Amino acid sequence: MTNDEGSDRPRKIVHVDMDAFYASVEQRDNPELRGLPVAVGSPATRGVVAAASYEARAFGVHSAMPSVTAQRKCPDLIFVKPRFDVYKAVSLQIRAIFAEYTPLIEPLSLDEAYLDVTENLKGIEIATEIAAEIRARIKATTGLNASAGISYNKFLAKMASDLNKPNGQAVITPKNGPAFVEQLPIKKFHGVGPATAEKMHRLRIETGADLKEQTLEFLTQHFGKSGPYFYGIARGIDERQVKPNRVRKSVGAEDTFSQDLHAYEPAREGLQPLIEKVWGYCVANEIGAKTVTLKVKYADFTQITRSKTVAAPLPTIADLEDVVGLLLTPIFPPRKGIRLLGVTLSSLERRAMVAEPQLRLAL
Repeated sequence: MTNDEGSDRPRKIVHVDMDAFYASVEQRDNPELRGLPVAVGSPATRGVVAAASYEARAFGVHSAMPSVTAQRKCPDLIFVKPRFDVYKAVSLQIRAIFAEYTPLIEPLSLDEAYLDVTENLKGIEIATEIAAEIRARIKATTGLNASAGISYNKFLAKMASDLNKPNGQAVITPKNGPAFVEQLPIKKFHGVGPATAEKMHRLRIETGADLKEQTLEFLTQHFGKSGPYFYGIARGIDERQVKPNRVRKSVGAEDTFSQDLHAYEPAREGLQPLIEKVWGYCVANEIGAKTVTLKVKYADFTQITRSKTVAAPLPTIADLEDVVGLLLTPIFPPRKGIRLLGVTLSSLERRAMVAEPQLRLAL
């Protein structure tokens, strides 16, 4: 793998991922919550877990889980209402630390980002040292733990950041990258969701080694434009650059459900993690959205979309939730079961991301 200057020297990519970010902020700001199972979200019937502390994860609670399921798994679970203004302000602090090391920062959400440190502002040759230093700075500045993955491309850096969580880091070198991918279960691949994993299993692709055996033509035939990407990462190759300050034309998320949905409440519940995912991306990238599109795919694979455009970018996640609710309500009762729902934001534009001055961020 080479960098984009044509040099034979591998790139140095760091993926920094905050540990249980929302829940950790809540435990930091409220000492009474420390050491206890905490879920950020609403305990209401249609509520969903936005983030879970590691104490809650020990009971099997995780983000995007319905709140009723989480409470059943952990009866002592403590729900805390999300404070996105606080998370945004802490994210700004973390971003400022990144900027001391490299201008090449690509945020994925409020709590994770890619950094290209091949050429870095500190002149540090070893990327693992940069990652350790950044994590120590984040801890000293915010009181929060971060994990990091270091590798020669974005895919492997992302995979590495999960290896020694929480509060750890791991490196995947060019020498061991291909072998690492070969032994990886397909369902663990970043970018392979439940529906794609299920399709790959039907095609008898269970591991990276199985994926590597497939031809480019086969993968393109079955997975379309994702085919070349899968072909590359099966060999430890990912040519995507770290792109700072990019404004995409749209940002979306969707989910295929294990059982078809027939009622409004489960559908609205299933949409909540998708809403939070796209909103988090927009906030992290200082983007506003004026158009909201709801995608509905039915059991017979027919699909519809419903959109609404507002005059000015949506100011809060509550406004986005209201628009999604308005789009969702008229399709009930559905003519048949719903197997997939998606939310896409478009008409995106850059906007300033300013921390609220009244927030108390001191530890």
